[in-house]
Amino acid sequence: MTAPTATRRLLPLLTPDQISALKPELVDVIEYRKSGLSLNHIVGCPLECGYCVRHLFDNFAMKTPRRLMSDQDAVTQLVNHPYFRPHQTPIQLLNRATDPMLPLVKPHVFSVLRQLDEQGLTNHVLVITRWRVSAEDCTVLNSFKNLRLTILVTHSGIDNPAIEPVNSTYAADSLRMLYEHAEHYRTILYWRPIVPGLNDCAEHIERARELSLHAHATVFTGLFFREEIAAYYQGNGLPMPYENTARRKIMPEDTEARILDTVKAADQSGTPWGTLFRKTSCGVAFAHGQADYNGHYGVRELCDICPPKQVALCAKAWSKPDPEQVTHQARALGAVGDVEVNDRAIVVEGLDEPPRYFLQHGFGYQCHDRNKPHHYRQHGRAPIGWEAEDGPDTP
Repeated sequence: MTAPTATRRLLPLLTPDQISALKPELVDVIEYRKSGLSLNHIVGCPLECGYCVRHLFDNFAMKTPRRLMSDQDAVTQLVNHPYFRPHQTPIQLLNRATDPMLPLVKPHVFSVLRQLDEQGLTNHVLVITRWRVSAEDCTVLNSFKNLRLTILVTHSGIDNPAIEPVNSTYAADSLRMLYEHAEHYRTILYWRPIVPGLNDCAEHIERARELSLHAHATVFTGLFFREEIAAYYQGNGLPMPYENTARRKIMPEDTEARILDTVKAADQSGTPWGTLFRKTSCGVAFAHGQADYNGHYGVRELCDICPPKQVALCAKAWSKPDPEQVTHQARALGAVGDVEVNDRAIVVEGLDEPPRYFLQHGFGYQCHDRNKPHHYRQHGRAPIGWEAEDGPDTP
């Protein structure tokens, strides 16, 4: 099935002069992120969420989506990328500079999905949206038979329109629609960003509980608060969520504990909750009945909220890779210093995130930077709101 006729008008291409005015990071349409090799050949979004990562690329003011290249050229770049492995590398579509389900954007999303599916690829493909999804859209999404497709619906419940102008009911309605019609795809409640004092009260948690029953899994996480986003908050008189910025997402320990305590109490009282995960790939893998492709099982304290059957599945698939093979590949990618393979992760020096994720997805085993350790129980999050605790940090 093709995209709905009413939305078949193609987005215009940016001119060479317009492209040259963009930051180089936006012009490079493929970025390797933890949840997958991310394809972003469309830029521009009218939704104006205050915490959007588009601030990092200096294009938040670009409200009208435009294409950097054709869908076919974008797919060609993706499948020929040196880090792409057929049937293995997870893929993300348009998660950096637009919303993939905007009316003028989704025909291009469907086109990319169709081209990948027709190649017989079985890779995980993640599509993240907070916009409207119709029953007709679900029919198109169900038509892809080979890809392991997951639609993640971002829902925060933030009521401050200056921070999030998009009414959260759009996402809630889309989640229910997707879950009701799911056949060949899976849908996840992407409960984020959770910010203390803004959307973490009992009412917000109850709203998330109700929505979690309309998803194959629920992933909850905190706020990505970089300097560029903080500057936008300050410049627009928005309430600052934290005193400091951080490289990683911020989820204070007491906020996480309150959510998990609520879920535990509900479970004890027989009140239903959807299956909750800390990490995106954990939720995606669970939804498809597979082991986590990021190898989070090595960071064992992450698994304390996972269903026992899923823990067993991940444990069976997880194995410590051969140090010589890891060292050989890491050196080829530019690693310096010692290459360590411990019981939690591969630990390297001198590699940026893309080659680390290439190793991580290749071996199904966490890969960390020795100079940016993952502290015990912080789950790879920023240290803001956490007390130091003894335990097996990585490294």
